[in-house]
Amino acid sequence: MKKIELIATSSAGLEAVVKQEVVDLGYTNVQVENGKVTYETDMKGIARSNLWLRTADRVKLKFGEFKAFTFDELFEKTKALPWEDILPKNAHFPVLGRSVKSKLFSISDSQAIVKKAIVEKLKQAYKIDWFPEDGPTYTIEIALHKDVATITLDTSGVGLHKRGYRRLHTEAPMKETMAAALLLISRWKPNIPLIDPFCGSGTIPIEAALIGQNIAPGFNRMFDAEEWSFIPKNVWDEALEEAEDLAKYDQKMSIVGSDIDAEAIELSKNNALEAGIGHTITFKQRDIRQLSSEHEYGYVICNPPYGERLGEKDELAQLYKVMGQVMNRMDTWSSYVFTSYEDFEVKFGKQASKKRKLYNGNIRCDFYQFFGPRPPKEILDREL
Repeated sequence: MKKIELIATSSAGLEAVVKQEVVDLGYTNVQVENGKVTYETDMKGIARSNLWLRTADRVKLKFGEFKAFTFDELFEKTKALPWEDILPKNAHFPVLGRSVKSKLFSISDSQAIVKKAIVEKLKQAYKIDWFPEDGPTYTIEIALHKDVATITLDTSGVGLHKRGYRRLHTEAPMKETMAAALLLISRWKPNIPLIDPFCGSGTIPIEAALIGQNIAPGFNRMFDAEEWSFIPKNVWDEALEEAEDLAKYDQKMSIVGSDIDAEAIELSKNNALEAGIGHTITFKQRDIRQLSSEHEYGYVICNPPYGERLGEKDELAQLYKVMGQVMNRMDTWSSYVFTSYEDFEVKFGKQASKKRKLYNGNIRCDFYQFFGPRPPKEILDREL
């Protein structure tokens, strides 16, 4: 099958996590840049990448790359690409754009020129002058960076964080891709008990259950590229069959999500049911002060309230102080806290073993990691 180049885009700080996922899928020639991971694969890789990448934002097919210092160059080099090989007569092909440190800084002009070049090429190929654009969507992007134009097609459609299970959410939800990233960074495994004491709409526990049972995060949704005529239908069928075969639906886990808000707990339960893993997670309404577990060892991974989500700063400081006191009581557990609060370690009363800078949307956050003692081998090897 013909080799192609894909680009998995990511939030700032998650490039290494996305790269590891790509490598784990078996793909090669993996290159990492700011906000993206480029790699070589075949057509089946389009389906497998969309189905399996837990932390990437989108998967794009690189269709062309060239230097463009003038609009004439952009037009001619875009037109020279074999658009007739991928775009049918009825293709709906919106053109998006961005430009960084390039002579062609006008995004709207660049978009219009790329669109015109494609239309002119299709006119020649199909011997028609008008295109209805009432068929499948092929979203095209012209990205200009230091005068290099990269033309891609978005294979995903709706962002990959949209797994299909979170119909409703709490006021300030964490993206599913970020929740999965926190779990992967923490190196949580399904035989380790997990608690999220600020579960909100249940995103961290649900993503943990999907990881624990090796369920492809994109299994229950659709992607734009499924409708593309140049990708054989059997590519998607085989990728879905592979995902079904690799799932470990019988994997036992101890995952608990709790929240002081009763409505959040009901929302979490509904989202878990939508994801098909409602039976694997226990949701409880409780205050952080009531946090406890029957298990001696485990992980607390959470995204507590921060910034504007809680109002008064002294109330926030008090919350983090209580968290520290609770985790001191559970001193054989490891704690992982994702927050933008700059003095978190001071209020928590402990210096993190490790911390990592990440972004929740445009908000700079830190992922504080407090390592507990390593559990004995017989506990790590047990079945929950």
